[in-house]
Amino acid sequence: MKPGELAAQLVDDIKAFRWDPVGFIDYALPWNSQDVSGSAGPRSWQRQVLQTIGDHLQNPLTRHQPCNIAVSSGHGIGKSSLISMLIAWAMSTSADTRVVITSNTEGQLRTKSWPEINKWCRLLINASWFNLGATSVTAKAKGHERLWRTDAISWSENNVEAFHGLHNLGKRILLVMDEASSISDRIYEVSEGALTDKDTEIIWIVCGNPTLNTGRFRECFGKFKHRWKTFQIDSRNVEGTNLALFEQWAQDYGEDSDFFRVRVKGEFPRASSAQFIPNDVVAACRRYKAESYKHMPKIISCDVARYGANQTVVVMRQGRKIEILGKYRNLDTVATAERILQFKEQHQPNAIIIDADGIGAGVVDQLASRGLSRGLFEFHGGLPAHDSAMYFNRRAEVWGLMRDALKANIELPDDPEIEVDLCSPQYGFSNKGQIQLEKKEDMVRRGLASPDIADAIAYSFAERILAAVHPVVSNPCQYSPGEGGQRWMMR
Repeated sequence: MKPGELAAQLVDDIKAFRWDPVGFIDYALPWNSQDVSGSAGPRSWQRQVLQTIGDHLQNPLTRHQPCNIAVSSGHGIGKSSLISMLIAWAMSTSADTRVVITSNTEGQLRTKSWPEINKWCRLLINASWFNLGATSVTAKAKGHERLWRTDAISWSENNVEAFHGLHNLGKRILLVMDEASSISDRIYEVSEGALTDKDTEIIWIVCGNPTLNTGRFRECFGKFKHRWKTFQIDSRNVEGTNLALFEQWAQDYGEDSDFFRVRVKGEFPRASSAQFIPNDVVAACRRYKAESYKHMPKIISCDVARYGANQTVVVMRQGRKIEILGKYRNLDTVATAERILQFKEQHQPNAIIIDADGIGAGVVDQLASRGLSRGLFEFHGGLPAHDSAMYFNRRAEVWGLMRDALKANIELPDDPEIEVDLCSPQYGFSNKGQIQLEKKEDMVRRGLASPDIADAIAYSFAERILAAVHPVVSNPCQYSPGEGGQRWMMR
């Protein structure tokens, strides 16, 4: 065939898939190639969702009624790939299709969802039909650029106009909400009111990990289940997922913990699993100025880096004032101990607390070998909490104590890195109802940095160190009872 005939044949072929997403995906993407990691086609659950949409559109009685799809799942099942395939089909098979995608945060939308969409659109057999931009995909067909498009739009409760305008009378609308559990109910309400065009193909898909047990995403599987076609996907039942990792999580958190329910089973938590420390609390502490703290004991605490991407952090807390003494990368245990001894000489702290799990044990040994024993405390995050009814382990407990202190106001350095560290970890509940904090390793798997500064601050709450009753004592160490046992205080 001549080029023009080939192009016309491609148009005819793709038009045949207008109401057949599965057929289009099988036809238009280079399956069994390196570009799609040798996969022979969509995963079983992805085919099921695509087929559900196809069945809805092929039926004249339902075609112009909204097709609402809700997917609650664990990690690693290919949600972003499904979204990308769905957008590629919607844009390719119906002229002047309008697609809007949003996500729980602007960062998720621009760094995770959108790159995946661009990747799959480039792989299409008809990729030349579209222009791929930083936040949009638009048709190259002359005169259709403003009408035939996909837009990535971040949401705000104070700015819902973009979701009011989801009208495309007589054509096709696709609305995608990624990581939908954390999207405001207000956005759901506005979108629902906008998706009312007559004689229009309307597809609304919401998907993500079920991190909250309240809100509109949760209600898709409960109160409003009659309006939605729902899928709850256990990651262990999906081809190509990391079963070894899931087994590790089962051992670390327990299969009946909220962490495992949300991240593997795709089930909603008993209580909302979300950000442990709110951003507004930390923002207030960055503005707060502590007073009357100089009579309080000084506590130096250290989180020791375990590998190159992390950093060793040394902080000092005196009452309601936090100071970062040092942040270091690629520092060995000997050099770390040297820094801490220098800070001890400079600040004369009442206690030094070291994260002694892993490589941190070497720092404790170095300090002990140089005569520092009294007033030196090891922290082990995996040990049972003192308040075992509330907290899963010691790490969750000291973060809880830190959170309580932040809510009551503590002076933090005005450093955005601190806010990111403090606000990134999520939490859930164990099968005993204990608060269970997300592990550092699992934060890294979510694409976040290890919260080294926040951990160092949290360790300063691990021991209750009392101030000296008298300003001068004959003994360089004063003996005082503390939480969890008797505690020495260096003078």
